[in-house]
Amino acid sequence: MRAFTYERPVDMAAALQAIARPGAKFLGGGTNLLDLMKVEVETPSHLVDISRLPLAQVEETEDGGLRIGATVTNSDLAADRRVRERYPMLSRALLNGASGQLRNQATTAGNLLQRTRCYYFYDTAKPCNKRSPGSGCSALHGYNRIHAVLGASDACIAVHPSDMAVAMAALDAEVEAQPANGNGRRIKLVDFHRLPGTTPQVETALREGELITAVLLPRPPFGGQAYRKVRDRASYDFALVSVAALVGLDGDRIRSARIALGGVAHKPWRAHEAEQQLVGKSATDDSFAAAGAAAMTGARGYGLNDFKISLASRTVAAALTEAVQQAHLGKG
Repeated sequence: MRAFTYERPVDMAAALQAIARPGAKFLGGGTNLLDLMKVEVETPSHLVDISRLPLAQVEETEDGGLRIGATVTNSDLAADRRVRERYPMLSRALLNGASGQLRNQATTAGNLLQRTRCYYFYDTAKPCNKRSPGSGCSALHGYNRIHAVLGASDACIAVHPSDMAVAMAALDAEVEAQPANGNGRRIKLVDFHRLPGTTPQVETALREGELITAVLLPRPPFGGQAYRKVRDRASYDFALVSVAALVGLDGDRIRSARIALGGVAHKPWRAHEAEQQLVGKSATDDSFAAAGAAAMTGARGYGLNDFKISLASRTVAAALTEAVQQAHLGKG
């Protein structure tokens, strides 16, 4: 690990001033950044610890939603009664996301900003366009079992590892960001993470020096919610495929649907075509299977991850089935 300096501001103005220093990075829970510093993938010269800023609250909003502060821990958010009752898919996604120790430390903003777990990204001896733009993507023809099948490019086929972000994408969340000068802005979570294109090193829509202050959840959606995660082992592991599904019913017909996938793309992937296809259909296995197939439109495997296409399709169908069951039980 390279040498660095450290400060812990106690107000927003001081934090935003400190991040303007060359080589500075914000530090929240540190569960990803510190690991990357140890292997010299991240080499900040100055850390700005935001843990003392007043950003650790979950508050009600006027429209019946929630405002989740940037430093709310994953454990506290998953356990919050309002989250468990109104947004059960989010609580479930968080509890599926990591070990208890990591959830106690990891923050809401940090979870959104965590970087890929691609083997080649972590191995500084291998080419990686995300780590060293223009050097190439080792995963394209390498060991790519965990890599993307949607939205990838020849420059990068890595996936975003967050569970929380997948549920938030399905919930139509927004990210609140504050620059050093001027007013804050809101970014739709589905637009917050970027696809790789030719610049995979640019991972989010944040501008230089901006600080995430909160995530905004709108009023709880109508219907049943489900979160399903498929991984190599039942304990702490990243998703091969995950699905957040929301289904609103009108009798036995589907009134509304939202589907977001994780483990398949460089960002949480909203399956808009599959959502539109479901509206007005009967809530049957055939409808869910067709939606699963639609969610994989344009998918491409790279050899070792070809299995993800059919796995994701089946997982979408299973998550939709569970969401409908929850809707019937009145737990949406």
